[in-house]
Amino acid sequence: MTDSADVAPTSGNTYSGKSGFLPPALHGYLVAHGSPPDDILADLAAETAALGDAARMQIPAEQGALLTILTAALAPSRAIEIGTFTGYSSLCMARGLPPGGHLLCLDVNDEWTSVARRYWERAGVSDRVELRLGPAAEALAALPEEPTFDLAFIDADKQSYPAYFELLLPRMNTNGLIIVDNVLQSGRVLDEQEDSPNVVAVRGFNAALAADARVQVVFLPVADGLTIARKLP
Repeated sequence: MTDSADVAPTSGNTYSGKSGFLPPALHGYLVAHGSPPDDILADLAAETAALGDAARMQIPAEQGALLTILTAALAPSRAIEIGTFTGYSSLCMARGLPPGGHLLCLDVNDEWTSVARRYWERAGVSDRVELRLGPAAEALAALPEEPTFDLAFIDADKQSYPAYFELLLPRMNTNGLIIVDNVLQSGRVLDEQEDSPNVVAVRGFNAALAADARVQVVFLPVADGLTIARKLP
C-alpha cells in the first residue's frame, strides 16, 4: 500500500498539501487547465476520500493524468506498480497501456485493493491488470532477474524506496522509466533537522539517485514531487 507524506484530502480529487509549494490560486489554475478526470476517476476519488486520513495516500488528478500520458507515450508491453491503495494510479496507467499491455500491481492490503478491483472492472481494464498481495520486496525478488518492464511506479513504504529501486532496476528494459512519488515529503527533505524515518529515507534516496550513473534522472515538482529515472544502456 502507499504511505505518502501528504495531508488529508479536502474535496473531490484535489488535495491540500499535494503541491504545497504552489500558492492555492496558482495550483487551482494549473488543475483547471489540464484534462479533468472522468466520472469513474471522480467517483473513485470520492469513495477514497470517505476513508478519512488514509485518503491522503491517493494521488491527485493532475498526477493521474500525467501517468496516463507517460504510459500512453511509452506504450509499455509490461508495467509494474508498487503501492496500489484504492487504485487511482493503476487505473490511470492501465488506461494508457497499448493493446496487449499488462500492469502488475503489488500491495499488502486486501481491503483497499478490493476498491481498486471494482473500479478496474468498471473502467473495463481489469484484463490488463494483475494484483499480487504481499510484501512488495518479496514479490519483486521472486520475479526473474532479467529485463522485463518498460515502466514502473513506486508509491509505497518510503523507507523501502532504496530496496524497491535496486530490485526493479535489473528488471527494467533499457530506456525504461521508474517513476517515484512523494520525493519532496511536503518540503521536509530540505530541513536537515527533520529526522523522521520517512524523510531521512527519502532524502538519502534522492541523493543516491542523483549520483547514480546507471540512470538519467529528472525531479519534477508535481504533487508531492516525482522523480523519473531512465535506465541507461
